[in-house]
Amino acid sequence: MKVLVADPDPSTAEAVAPVLPAQLSLASCSDGPRALQLIRDDDSIALLLAETGLPGLSGLDLLRRGRNLRPDLQVILLSAFGTVDDAVEAMREGAADFKSKPFAADEVALSLERALERRRLVCENRDLREALDDRLRIENMVATDPRMQEIFKVVKAAAQTRTTVLITGESGTGKTLLARAIHSLSDRRNGPFVEVNCGALPETLLESELFGHVKGAFTGAVRDRPGKFESASGGTIFLDEIGTSSPGFQVRLLRVLQDRTLERVGDSTTIPVDVRVVLATNVDLEAAVRERTFREDLYYRINVVTLEMPPLRQRKADVPFLAEHFLQRFRRETGKQVTGVDRDAMDVLVHYHWPGNVRQLENVIERAVVLCPSELITVSDLPAALHALPAAPAGDHAVDLVPPDIHLQPLRKALEAPERLILERALRHHGGNREATARALGINRSTLFHKLRKFGLK
Repeated sequence: MKVLVADPDPSTAEAVAPVLPAQLSLASCSDGPRALQLIRDDDSIALLLAETGLPGLSGLDLLRRGRNLRPDLQVILLSAFGTVDDAVEAMREGAADFKSKPFAADEVALSLERALERRRLVCENRDLREALDDRLRIENMVATDPRMQEIFKVVKAAAQTRTTVLITGESGTGKTLLARAIHSLSDRRNGPFVEVNCGALPETLLESELFGHVKGAFTGAVRDRPGKFESASGGTIFLDEIGTSSPGFQVRLLRVLQDRTLERVGDSTTIPVDVRVVLATNVDLEAAVRERTFREDLYYRINVVTLEMPPLRQRKADVPFLAEHFLQRFRRETGKQVTGVDRDAMDVLVHYHWPGNVRQLENVIERAVVLCPSELITVSDLPAALHALPAAPAGDHAVDLVPPDIHLQPLRKALEAPERLILERALRHHGGNREATARALGINRSTLFHKLRKFGLK
C-alpha cells in the first residue's frame, strides 16, 4: 500500500517519510489534477495527505473526487492557514483528519495509524456486506429463511447440468424468478430464456405454440412456424402452470423429455432439440396423479430435482429484507425520496399473513412508495386490509363459549377459557411479538404481561 503526499512544498513529503508505518510506501506529486490521476490509476494508494491550497484542484475538491473514485481512500488534509470552519467542513466531507502546518512528526504518525485503522474497518464492513448480500441473494431473489437458503444451494448445484427442474409452490412465491436464476447461473445463460404459461392457452394452441406447426396443419396455418422449444435451443424453456395441461399435451411433452426430439403439428419429421426444461406448478401433482388428471410417467420424468417454494407467511423473517429490496427498486423507478419503512409499518408488514405472497408484498410496497408523502412509509401509507387482524385460519374454529351441557360457573372463571384462546391466537398471529399483540388487542404491555403470566403463556 502507498500513501500519496500531494503538496507543492517538497518538505512535506520529506517530513512524512521517516514516520511512515512499515506497510506503507511513499509517492508524491505537486498539484491536484496529477494527484487525482494517480488515485484513479494506482489501486495501491490507500492514504492521501493533501494540502488544501493545491494548484489546479483544491485539497477539499480532491477529497470529494478521490473518495467518489475510491470510497475506501482515507484523506488527511493539511493547511498552513486552516481555520476551525475548514476543519469542520473537511470532516463533514469524509476526511480522516485535518492537520495544521507545520506539524510534529509524532502527530502525523498517529494520524496515519488512525487512518489505516479506519480504512481497515471500512474494507472489513464492505466485505461483510458483500458476503451477506451473496448469502441472502440469488439473482433478484432475497431471503434469509433457512429453507430458502437450502433452495439456493440446490439451484447453484443443479444449474450447471441439463437436469429437468420442477418448482412447486403457491402463486406469487417467486417460481418464475427462481427459473430465471437457474438459467442465469447455468452455462446456457447466453442462450434464450423462453417462458410459456401453459394455463393461459387451450390445448390446440398450446401444442402449436410449443412444438410449432407446418403450413396447412389447421385453419389459419398459412406458413411453417417453429415453436417455443426450437426457439429455446441452446437455452432454457420454462413451462409455468404445467399442472393445468391436458392429457394429450402431456403425452407429447413426455416424448420431448425422453427423446429430446419433437414433431411440429401436422408434420411427421423429427426435429432434435437442445434445451433445458424447467417447469412450475401451484397444483399438487401427486394428488393429480392419484386423481388421474396428470400422467404418472410424466410426473416421474419431471420430478428429478424438485424445489418447493414456501409461502411468505412461513418465512416472516424475509419480509423486512424483501420490503427494503422492493422499496429501493421503486424509489429508483419513481424518483421518490422514500428512504425506509417506519417501525409500526414494518410491524404490520411482518405480521400480515400475505395470501398473495411475495407478489402481493411487491405491489404493496410499490403503492406505498407512490403514495408516501414523506421520507418514511407509515401505517397510513399501507392498504387498510393489512391492518385488520385476520379471521382464524381454517381448522382453528371458534369455540362455543357456553356449550349447552356446561355447569354454570362464576362469570370471571367462565371467561378465562375464551380469554386465553384470544391471547394465544393474537400471539400466534403476531409471531410472539408482545408489543404488536398488545396494540392489536387494545391493551397496554403491562396488562398483556400480567395476563400471559396468569395463563402460563410467558
